[in-house]
Amino acid sequence: MIEEFLAREHGAGRLQLPLRALPHKRALVHGHCHQKAFDIMPPVVAVLKLIPDLQVEVIESSCCGMAGSFGYEAAHYDVSMKMAEQSLLPAVRKAGADTVIVADGTSCRHQIADGTRATGAREALHVVRVLAQALA
Repeated sequence: MIEEFLAREHGAGRLQLPLRALPHKRALVHGHCHQKAFDIMPPVVAVLKLIPDLQVEVIESSCCGMAGSFGYEAAHYDVSMKMAEQSLLPAVRKAGADTVIVADGTSCRHQIADGTRATGAREALHVVRVLAQALA
């Protein structure tokens, strides 16, 4: 994964990214199921912490409930939303405007956008997009 590569290169002193502080002071991170299963969340957090003055917090959640197209199927919609409402969507809704929502999974980002639409949709960004915004 890109986060593992970047964290490894940083640890070896080979990564020189000219990162500056973002307008966001906090990053709220939802890990994709495969990131959790393969213990890739520590590199995700480490890479985001390279951004000056950014407080990084991981949402303690299971699957977002979307699982590819699972949540879009009528037969699974209720289960999908119940999964998302356990911790992911409430945490995203509580996040202030100074918080960037981070999720690498495409289906996770769709679940966050769709699940927050009624209360003011939030866009979740891939880690690489957050790093790109921080490049000087």
